[in-house]
Amino acid sequence: MDWKILVSTFITIFLAELGDKTQLAAIFLTSQTNRPLSVFIGTVAAMAVVTFFGVTVGVLLTKVVPLEIIKGIAALVFIALGILILLGKF
Repeated sequence: MDWKILVSTFITIFLAELGDKTQLAAIFLTSQTNRPLSVFIGTVAAMAVVTFFGVTVGVLLTKVVPLEIIKGIAALVFIALGILILLGKF
């Protein structure tokens, strides 16, 4: 276990998820159902499955596509999203 990568990943994902749609959906569902434990377990399970798919795709993708190309594509996607947000299109 590489603890440095684990902690870095935790901090990155934790900060990225604060106030996002998932958190807002969990707040909404809890307020509507008044079942916080059920919402918590459902949310954790969903995030685990989504993360599993993300990690699996990442592993498979890096076996086929060089990391530099993946980084370049990710940078272009983030730049495009930023421009779309600035233009009010996203």
